[in-house]
Amino acid sequence: MTAAMPLDGLIPSHTGKVRDLYAIGDDEVLIVASDRISAFDRVLETPIPDKGTILTQLSLWWYQQLASIVPNHLVTAEVDDYPPDLRKLGSALRDRSMLCQRVEMIPIEAVARGYLSGSAWTEYQLDGAVCGISLPTGLVEGARLPEPIFTPATKAPAGEHDRNIGYPELVERIGAETAEELRDLTLAVYLHAQEITGKHQILLADTKLEFGLLDNGTLMLADEVLTPDSSRFWPADEWAPGGPQPSYDKQYVRDWLSSAESGWDPASADPPPPLPPDVVGQTRARYMEAYERLTGRPL
Repeated sequence: MTAAMPLDGLIPSHTGKVRDLYAIGDDEVLIVASDRISAFDRVLETPIPDKGTILTQLSLWWYQQLASIVPNHLVTAEVDDYPPDLRKLGSALRDRSMLCQRVEMIPIEAVARGYLSGSAWTEYQLDGAVCGISLPTGLVEGARLPEPIFTPATKAPAGEHDRNIGYPELVERIGAETAEELRDLTLAVYLHAQEITGKHQILLADTKLEFGLLDNGTLMLADEVLTPDSSRFWPADEWAPGGPQPSYDKQYVRDWLSSAESGWDPASADPPPPLPPDVVGQTRARYMEAYERLTGRPL
């Protein structure tokens, strides 16, 4: 069971792999990003220092960059503007929390991919397709796709695996109109973000977005956006199709957990081992570099 961050007087309404959610009145929710890190659908016991702050500040930066593309559910991230009961927790909430409008979350991971990696590479090797989308033959791991594709996935509980699904199943789950809007917005966000990351010599290989609905049916961007937890960021000058790519995301942790050095099998039921200090430090440095390269400012 994932433990929430201790906040005096507050009980989380939901504890995720990384974030804790607190209901604030009837219309708002407080989202607090911890320093927890997950890999292979497991929450690791070793935190990454400052990770929650990096994720929150980068999400806020992206909300600004994407404002012309899609609305979002942010109310404020300024602790001094929070309700009085929250302001007294300022030291714990500052820089790692967002007060947001409550929305009905779409129970789907909205994924856009421009490169062949991760579960998409695994699927492609089986039948030359990803989420039912046929791709050209002869592609290698890390290859650029002819055009970005939308590959939705189910949202699994902690400890279980998300499952890629085809567009027809998405329609069955959320309806044709919402499915079409979700696909179009996801690809629009990806294409716009890809232009921005490219200016900073970063390839946005793929990204996972979350959306929610207002009572009036408006689809809004929610939760974290284009962070190293939800995206694959690759150094453009090091891109070399044909295998795994250097990255500014948690792939470094996945690679260590999969290595002989860790002594752990990701397919086993055993809990993951603690991360050694050098892996923690290298992972923090990658998250920090992604933030600083994209925003152009220190954390």
